[in-house]
Order: sequence, then C-alpha cells, then structure tokens
Amino acid sequence: MTASDVDVLVAGGGGFIGGHLVADLLKQGLTVRSVDIKPIDQWYQVHEGVENVVADLSLRENAFAQTDGAREVYMLAADMGGMGFIENNKALCMLTVNTSTHMLEAAKAAEVERYFYSSSACVYNGSMQTDPNVTALKESDAYPADPEDGYGWEKLFSERMARHFLEDYGLQTRVARYHNVYGPEGTWTGGREKAPAATCRKIAEAVISGKHEIDIWGDGEQTRSFMYVDDCVKGSQMFLKGDSSIPVNLGSSELISINDLYTMVEGFAGIKCKRNYQLDAPQGVRGRNSDNTLIKEIYGWEPSITLLEGMEKTYRWVYDQVKAAQG
Repeated sequence: MTASDVDVLVAGGGGFIGGHLVADLLKQGLTVRSVDIKPIDQWYQVHEGVENVVADLSLRENAFAQTDGAREVYMLAADMGGMGFIENNKALCMLTVNTSTHMLEAAKAAEVERYFYSSSACVYNGSMQTDPNVTALKESDAYPADPEDGYGWEKLFSERMARHFLEDYGLQTRVARYHNVYGPEGTWTGGREKAPAATCRKIAEAVISGKHEIDIWGDGEQTRSFMYVDDCVKGSQMFLKGDSSIPVNLGSSELISINDLYTMVEGFAGIKCKRNYQLDAPQGVRGRNSDNTLIKEIYGWEPSITLLEGMEKTYRWVYDQVKAAQG
C-alpha cells in the first residue's frame, strides 16, 4: 500500500516535542503525517487534520511505508526519558538504533528533500562535565568520544550515520543536539520525566498535600541548562531549512543548579520545603551547559525564552495535572 503524499512526516509525533512540532506545522498550513509507537490514547497531543498513525518505526517495513510520500522528515522517535530512565535502561536506549537506521534508509529510498535528526547533549564527553561550574559545551567537545553510556552512544552513532548518508547518497540531513527540553504537555510522572517536570510535580504535590517536604536526587548542586519547547520547535525547523549539515547545539545557555530550580518553583507556589537529598539516586553529569557560539554564527539566533517564564508556565500546567490526577 502506498501512503498518501504529505509535506512532513514527524516520527515520534505522539511524544512531547513531536506534539508541539505537529501543532506548529499545522498552523503553517502544511500536511502532516504523525507516527508513534504508542496507542493514540497515550499520545501527548492528538491533532485533528493530521494523518495520525500508530506504527513501530524500528521495523524496516513500517519505516519504509510511513516515509513513503513524505517531502520532509523530522526524526524524533526514540526510547528515552529522564536520568533515572536512561541510567537504568541502557540496552533499551541503544535499541533505538534500529529506528534511526531504518528511518535513514527509508528517507533515502523515498528521496525525501530534507531529513532532521534530533540528537542530544548526552553525546558530549563525560570528562568535560565533572564540575557544576562547567565550561559550556561546544560542538567539537563530542570528540574524543565518551558520551552518556547507552543513550548517548546511540545518538552519537546515529549522528555519524546521518552524516554518511549525506556524503554517500546526497540525503540532506540536518542534526540538532537538544539540551534538556521542557514545557507543558510533557511527561511529569512515571519515571521518564526530566528534572523541570519532576521539580514542578514535587512542589505541586507539596502544595496540595500541605506536607512541605521533598526528595531531591543528588546534592542539588549539579547544574544544567533547560530549553523551553517553543524554542526547540522553532530551532528544529530553522535547522531543517538551513544549509548547515554539521551537528549544532540547540539549547539555552542559561545555567542553573537543581537547588536553584527548586527555589524558583517554590517561588511560583509560595511555599518553602524541607529538602531530603538522596545521594545514591541517579543524577547524571555534574554540570552541562550549551555553548551557543555556533548557532548564533550560522543562524543569527539562539533559544531565548527565559527559564523563569518557561518554568512558570510549566509549573501551572503540571499543578493542574497533579490536581486532576488526585481527583
């Protein structure tokens, strides 16, 4: 069966970033096929006027069938989550290589015009991320290779595969290294949530329960930068349309410690919580930030939505989810 022609295929369209991307593409009047392995009722957002398909793109025949007729591809599909998930599911994360490989093969066969691959800051050399007062990571810091075990290795390998499909077959591949994307309509509970959503959930639960006490993974001094999802959606499309095929950071350069992130969200909630530090919990690298020199040089732009603005919107949304879940 031949699929209908569409402007854009979003692989992983039922996910957090995918849902926001599909919404934006729709606003532009583009025809979209959104594909995800999850049942539709588990999609983060389901949009009308989209060809919504449930399919496992790690299977070669599915990748080929769903890519057929697409002019452009955004490859966001991956088995991933926050640090707790990544550290405890390395084989699962590595198996995403099946999806990455088959989607590239399918894009080549379908002669798509542009192919965007979402890589990650987890590709960066771990030895450069041992200090909370981290020097921001520039693109060349991915080598010599020592990425996050499991998830980071798969991303780095798939980056290189995208490069070779461009060099050998002329497939126009574009690669972004995402740095900690957050925002409403994302995972906020269940083990795959990332730090911003987990922070919002814990503070919301403290407000609702009246028990102002929270657990924090690690000592809270680890640092990160977090990018609001609207900036991620804008930057991803900019990369896809651009002329640069090299992997480029897509992240905020606004560094914050996990302790300060909790303090910020406590401010939105109007409470102060007793903090219990879980020093044996997964906490990832000590410090990671995005060097945005290259993105500014190539695109004249960088993610600019402040953490204060983005986290307040995210907290309000997560609070509503927690309240609704508790009935």
